[in-house]
Amino acid sequence: MSTQRSVSLIGAPTDIGAGARGASMGPEALRVANIGPTLQSHGVDVIDRGNLAGPANPWLPPLEGYRHLDEVVAWNQVVHEAVYAELQGGRMPILLGGDHCLGLGSISAVARHCREAGKKLRVLWLDAHADFNTSELTPSGNIHGMPVACLCGFGPKELIEIGGKVPAINPKWIRQIGIRSVDPGEKRFVHEQELEVFDMRYIDEMGMRHTMELALATLDANTHLHVSFDVDFLDPAIAPGVGTTIPGGPTYREAQLCMEMIADTGRLASLDVMELNPALDVRNQTALLAVDLIESLFGKSTLMRK
Repeated sequence: MSTQRSVSLIGAPTDIGAGARGASMGPEALRVANIGPTLQSHGVDVIDRGNLAGPANPWLPPLEGYRHLDEVVAWNQVVHEAVYAELQGGRMPILLGGDHCLGLGSISAVARHCREAGKKLRVLWLDAHADFNTSELTPSGNIHGMPVACLCGFGPKELIEIGGKVPAINPKWIRQIGIRSVDPGEKRFVHEQELEVFDMRYIDEMGMRHTMELALATLDANTHLHVSFDVDFLDPAIAPGVGTTIPGGPTYREAQLCMEMIADTGRLASLDVMELNPALDVRNQTALLAVDLIESLFGKSTLMRK
């Protein structure tokens, strides 16, 4: 069971960093899928803080390697302050995205909280993509492909400084799981920075259980566990409602095991749910699945265990 039983839902309705429109509707789709009441049914104290406000998506081409940089900065600053405020108040923030560029604001806030509280940080990045691009490496300029690089100090000054410390996190604190689409230059950069990546081939060969045992190894009572869950982590056959579908992701059972093993640690302290795009979904099934998996993070188990 999660040790932290008071949760704040924070909607961040923007697709400012994405290559397809529609992730801005993600927070509402998660609410329609009953994320609040579902968590309450597990004895969690849930407050829905509503949606944050930020600049509209101007839908312009990239400028000097970045699309919508000013707007991305504005949104991430708002997210940073909101997530940080919940942590300061002793509540667990669940950020309802929105596209994954917002992971920068969220995780930089978590890192700031951990620095001040003297805690270690472990970030699980559940995603089809490494999101470790820079303006030199990215073909598109879409900043949702850059948040991990920015958190590790590689990116435009305005973004990497949001958390008050550069870099916001050390690459060694991250475990990436489910990766199966990485640009060629990005691949080299991931290796250079020694990110720990459990890609789909690793999961195929070793299984999800072994993968998660390694990803969660050495967590202790002084570790804050942050999960950044990009819905495109899942196989598109079960989760079509994302802008960048990459076949060959975890199955329903693999994803459930992943979430249950995170829950078993009792260390989950903050969560992002990103890139849900209802415009591309089928009868909200991806949002319903996401809520089902989040429920497992809070102790719903498929087995009767003593």
